[in-house]
Amino acid sequence: MQLVIVESPAKAKTIEKYLGKDFKVLASYGHVRDLPPKDGSVRPDEDFAMDWELYRDKQKRFKEISDAAKKADRLVLATDPDREGEAISWHVRELLQKRKALPEKVDRVTFNAITKQAVTDAMKAPRELDQDLIDAYLARRALDYLYGFTLSPVLWRRLPGAKSAGRVQSVALRLIVDREIEIEHFKADEYWSVLAKLEQDGTEFDARLVKFDGKKLQKLTLGDEGSAKAAKKAVEDSRFTVEEIETKPLKRSPAPPFTTSTLQQEAARKLGFSASHTMRLAQSLYEAGAITYMRTDGVQMDGSAIDACRKAIANRYDAYYLPDKPRFYSTKAKNAQEAHEAIRPTDFTRDRVSSGDEGKLYDLIFKRAMASQMASANLERTTITLRDGTGMHELRATGQVVKFPGYFAVYQEGRDEPSEDDEDGLLPVVNKGDSPLKKTVEANQHFTQPPPRFSEASLVKKLEELGIGRPSTYASTLQTLRDRNYVRMEKNRFFAEESGRLLTAFLERFFERYVSFDFTAGMEDELDTVSDGREEWKKLLAEFWKDFKPKTEEIMEKKPSEVTEVLDDFLSDYLFPKRADGKDPRHCPLCETEGREGGRLALRGGRFGAFVACANYPECKFTRQFAKPGSDGDDGANDGVMGEDPDTGLPVERKSGRFGPYVQLGEGKDAKRASIPKDLDDFDLEWALKLLSLPRIVGAHPETGKEIEAAIGRYGPYLRHDGKYGKLQNTREVFEVGMNRAVDILAQAANRKGGGRGKAEPIKTLGEHPTSGGEMKVMPGRYGPYVTDGTTNATIPKDMKPEDVTEAQAIELIDARAAKGPAKKKRKAPAKKKAAPKKKAAAKKKAD
Repeated sequence: MQLVIVESPAKAKTIEKYLGKDFKVLASYGHVRDLPPKDGSVRPDEDFAMDWELYRDKQKRFKEISDAAKKADRLVLATDPDREGEAISWHVRELLQKRKALPEKVDRVTFNAITKQAVTDAMKAPRELDQDLIDAYLARRALDYLYGFTLSPVLWRRLPGAKSAGRVQSVALRLIVDREIEIEHFKADEYWSVLAKLEQDGTEFDARLVKFDGKKLQKLTLGDEGSAKAAKKAVEDSRFTVEEIETKPLKRSPAPPFTTSTLQQEAARKLGFSASHTMRLAQSLYEAGAITYMRTDGVQMDGSAIDACRKAIANRYDAYYLPDKPRFYSTKAKNAQEAHEAIRPTDFTRDRVSSGDEGKLYDLIFKRAMASQMASANLERTTITLRDGTGMHELRATGQVVKFPGYFAVYQEGRDEPSEDDEDGLLPVVNKGDSPLKKTVEANQHFTQPPPRFSEASLVKKLEELGIGRPSTYASTLQTLRDRNYVRMEKNRFFAEESGRLLTAFLERFFERYVSFDFTAGMEDELDTVSDGREEWKKLLAEFWKDFKPKTEEIMEKKPSEVTEVLDDFLSDYLFPKRADGKDPRHCPLCETEGREGGRLALRGGRFGAFVACANYPECKFTRQFAKPGSDGDDGANDGVMGEDPDTGLPVERKSGRFGPYVQLGEGKDAKRASIPKDLDDFDLEWALKLLSLPRIVGAHPETGKEIEAAIGRYGPYLRHDGKYGKLQNTREVFEVGMNRAVDILAQAANRKGGGRGKAEPIKTLGEHPTSGGEMKVMPGRYGPYVTDGTTNATIPKDMKPEDVTEAQAIELIDARAAKGPAKKKRKAPAKKKAAPKKKAAAKKKAD
């Protein structure tokens, strides 16, 4: 018997079907062991010795592999064809050897697609384990461990509230924070454009003013309304004639098939998928045999695949869409992973696979690969130049038409940001000397825009351009930033949270080298030299460690107050921007109103993170959350008594706290408080009383008769009815929403969630369970998230994120739960009779 080891049960099932009776195929369910998450798992002083630990949830699985290996004549390690796949095979071999279960013959095989041809061909061409790839894995794993486990304790003790740092994670965060700073420092410039609406033979078209008073107009030339109006009048008063007509042919060639990075970018642009979601879907498609391996930096396709693709094009389109010669793409390979093919369909006759998000991603991969072998698109760009009689003023109209679509018939690549210069569309037929009818002239005001915040697509693209990290790790890196709450996503854009900003400031100030783009990219290049055998991995680690360890020890010796003082100075412009009234931005507004001297604001470290407080603390109670005052529109200057509550006569005060401004009614334990929402620009006593009066009863629900409440909670304004919730758009709607609207919002919320209890929306949907055939889903539950196949429910361990559960893990959890049998109901013990209470001795009366 020959034992074959792969990563997933889906892959195992498919491959066993291809290989026949002599083969037994088992799944390792991914990595089988890792460095224990504790200090000392990598020991630099012992030549970087590393301790490995079998995952607890893999004990049973690996025993099955070990038992089968003892009976096998040959072990075939057929894990994925990349560095991680090589590492899994190495771990399996090492563990079996340790257990004295390793067969005499051990082979390593790789294939780029899970098809019968690819698998059977691979079995005929076995090889040894690639030690260079294994060394590259060991180097990366040790490096990331040493970086995280050495730096994170420094953060916990010297930067309260910080959770972790990572070699690539921290640099990706810095990119997001740097972009946030660019946006904050950006000053918009006003500019104007003049556009003439013209008509020729019944066809309207636009012409832009490009020359005024003999001077060529740049983007910011018309910088105010006065100059724009003068230019507009000149166009209105002049007669323009066509002087030049220029027509240029354009040719656009298709993009190559997808790599890991370009697939993540395009799926984000066109489908709105996160990088992690894209990779999960691609993994499923690969394991189903639909696409080639999805972790690759290569853009080339196998010769037989190119032939199959060209044949599919010929069957679908006429001969004009198929170029005379095949297209060949190449990239400069840095490591073994880039030797793989691009991501493509395994069968070009299958234009559809699966459904839902998997189907959408396959469609994207199929079309991109097919387009890569199609003819170029032929376009024609026309530019019409019109001048007035003096030649001092000039209008220009541009248009672009597609003469032959070529690969456009299948696919066009997306873009992160549209270009302002895009002017597609038809222009009328005009001749030199024509004077088109001038219908209207517009002078339009514009403002320059700050650089856009990163989307997942543009951030992945930037990381790749800088050479930071590797495409196969981007999904998990970006997910970690979200999980740590260093960033948030709004409208598919990354926004830096205050904790992420503070962490970046700390790292830039105290570990500048290790979050620099050049250093991180250089480290990636060095790791690549290990993978191709040009550098010894322990030497690389020694070079890193000799500088990194002393640096962490140096910072650890500093007092927390010293660190805070340095960060206070480093972040001074952010925390204390110049005030419009000219006052010192560090001046404490509360000390000023209460007549105290020396009130100066500074950054402080607290148990739950950094915040701004007064130097007179604790006498002065002024505090402010770690944020630029301008970001929430409140610096404490408006604090004080706003008026009286007409019902109770108690004072209503506006105050500033660590978590922002709030209003308070009364004093002491009985005081009522309400945060001031950021979307209220005209905040006054009336609004304060409204907020303090919440929740508001909208009325009785017409179907249930139970009350509907409107209120503001941790996640914003909402409606509540019978334990169910509906989200409101803004604060004002809390006080304005009527019964009809409230019922509609609650109904829509119920439909989105599958309606009511027991019908919650799945966190994630997976494939079919190999035994029961039921669709596997990750569900939210009353006692925590669980995975189910419709028959068996299995609780998800606390150390496993429900959104990250893989198909293999789901199968393992369900199978383990099913093996235990149905849960036995515990019989309640009869209630014990309570003993009569003992009489207490009479308490001595206190003296008056």
